[in-house]
Amino acid sequence: MATFLYKLGRSAFRRRRLVALLWVALLAIAGIGAATAPAPTSGSFSIPGTEAQRAFDLLEERFPGAGADGATARVVFKAPEGQKVTDPAHKAVVEETVAALKSGSDQIVSVADPYATQAVSQNGSTAYVSVAYKVNAMELSDETREALTQAGQNAQGKGLTVEVGGDALQTMPATGAGEIVGVIIAGIVLVMTFGSLVAAGLPLLTAIIGVGIGVSSIAALANVLDLGSTTSTLAMMIGLAVGIDYALFIVSRYRAELAEGREKEDAAGRAVGTAGSAVVFAGLTVVIALVGLAVVNIPMLTKMGFAAAATVVIAVLIALTLIPALLGFAGDKVIGRKQRKGLKKGAASQTDKPNGGTRWARLVIRRPVTVLLIGVLGLGAIALPAASLEMGLPDDGVKPTSTTERRAYDALSDGFGPGFNGPLLVVVDGDKAAADKTVSSIKGLEGWAAVTPATPNKAGDAAMITVVPKDRPSSVATETLVHDIRDATGDDVLVTGATAMNIDFSQKMNDALVPYLALVVGLAFLLLTVVFRSILVPLKAALGFLLSVVAALGAVVAVFQWGWLGSLFGVEQTGPIMSMMPIFMVGVVFGLAMDYEVFLVTRMREAYVHGERPGEAIVTGFRHSARVVTAAAVIMIAVFSGFIGMTDQMIKMIGFGLAVAVLFDAFVVRMAIVPAVLALLGHKAWWLPKWLDRILPNVDVEGEGLAKRDEEVAGSKPDLVKA
Repeated sequence: MATFLYKLGRSAFRRRRLVALLWVALLAIAGIGAATAPAPTSGSFSIPGTEAQRAFDLLEERFPGAGADGATARVVFKAPEGQKVTDPAHKAVVEETVAALKSGSDQIVSVADPYATQAVSQNGSTAYVSVAYKVNAMELSDETREALTQAGQNAQGKGLTVEVGGDALQTMPATGAGEIVGVIIAGIVLVMTFGSLVAAGLPLLTAIIGVGIGVSSIAALANVLDLGSTTSTLAMMIGLAVGIDYALFIVSRYRAELAEGREKEDAAGRAVGTAGSAVVFAGLTVVIALVGLAVVNIPMLTKMGFAAAATVVIAVLIALTLIPALLGFAGDKVIGRKQRKGLKKGAASQTDKPNGGTRWARLVIRRPVTVLLIGVLGLGAIALPAASLEMGLPDDGVKPTSTTERRAYDALSDGFGPGFNGPLLVVVDGDKAAADKTVSSIKGLEGWAAVTPATPNKAGDAAMITVVPKDRPSSVATETLVHDIRDATGDDVLVTGATAMNIDFSQKMNDALVPYLALVVGLAFLLLTVVFRSILVPLKAALGFLLSVVAALGAVVAVFQWGWLGSLFGVEQTGPIMSMMPIFMVGVVFGLAMDYEVFLVTRMREAYVHGERPGEAIVTGFRHSARVVTAAAVIMIAVFSGFIGMTDQMIKMIGFGLAVAVLFDAFVVRMAIVPAVLALLGHKAWWLPKWLDRILPNVDVEGEGLAKRDEEVAGSKPDLVKA
């Protein structure tokens, strides 16, 4: 592989104008496609194989239109204490608002009068108007949203408290200044690492081009492939981080090759052949982890994984081709002025001198047991909150109290009971007698606040029953009620609704976690065994990852569920952790963690293969790679941290989780625990059974093929002279 990539790097360096033109053309094509494509929607949500999904499908079949995915809104009216919304003056305001809503947009399907639909609380303090739309939330026009909010504001100053809830107010996640700050921090770190503005600018430029192509392609295909509105945000988050890191490693190796006196074209080829090999395998681990999300069998999660994986593939291809091409344009400017002067004078390479990485590696080698215990116990302590993990899907109840959606949610809970915001929809596949029997069975259970009479369809072969739980949607009592209804009724009775979907979704996530871990870790273990030609090194890498990801989950629980340091990270309201968070973190963090494992340990393996003792190989690996790996980790943390400023709770949580996971994995696991374990194992770390060594393909990540090529060239020179 190293030889092939060496030739690819040299070719891209020589044909730099053509390579650069091709990537710019791809960016332009993707941009035009995104600009001309319809705006992305929120994406359809389904959970195949669950009872809630079967009920939803039956509802669509027997009650056409009842399960439509159009947006909804609730305009909630609350009378001052001691008064009622049925008082004539207040009733007039409500009816005036209903009329305004009906004429406010041609996207409206229906507006329900609360007095006609009995949407008034028993004490008369609260009423709500239900609004249904033809299209989903992402397709609502600005005029429609403005009409909705304006209707509420007009009624606000007329003696009633008016709040608006529902998904009709949902918009695309707002981009905060945090992402820009993250990129700026990445630029500063690159300048400090390279001492050259040109060298620092190359990874940023190529990462932006790669993300631009990836995100634009997602936007262009969003409606065709039914991609959710958050898919592009997650692809941008991951693509930007790995794009900068992959380019960083190749540029760094190119500078090292120049420092050893090689010609520019040869240095570019060697950088791609060696560091590029590590980039390929690091990218493969990320792709395996993201594509592996398909085993969960949730279309939304599968599409998110594939879209993000495609962006990673683009980042790898850009690092292997566009980076050497741009290095050809940069010339000597990729090296700082002082280093350029040193090269012109023929100064010796500085790469073999002791540095911070060397000193740290020697410290770890002297005290491996101490470092190992501190690292493991420290991460173990941070992981403890993960034992209290509570999962759920976000709704208006987890939004900040400053939002009208949250205040509408609270007003409905106060007026109609905590369970009103999460009603259960029971679908009966049978006639009226079966539906009436189901109603009686449900009323014999505990935990419900209201059970409506069965509503049959036109054919009379199915019916709907609405059950309002006593407790809030995310409570254990409500989950128990769902299971009790399912146990007390037959196979022809199905429970669905947002609350039941949430419960089934969380259960599906839990059931898929172990198979997913086995698949991803197993495939990555095989891949790393091929790369490092060792059994214990990949095993240690996988165990270290598990430690870092559980510690990251513990930090997420402490901040987002318990509220520790919540204000520091902009968490205004605590609540359950998003159901897909654990499995999504496992997928993404595993891929990113293996990046640092590959980049750091490959240098150690390279030194060991060339005859150094295990301890010396560890020091050599840190001398060459620690500074760059540290810079890469800081950059990735900065990029992920930038997304904590997003208004979308899911993106905020994922940004925080990935940032702390990289922090733990890069600086505790890879920089401390890994060298400590390798020091304790010694030669055994690189042991591989002979029969397995014969079977495994030799991918030549260390550049042995290039070394042999050098020897052959050197050996042929005397003959050329004689001739």
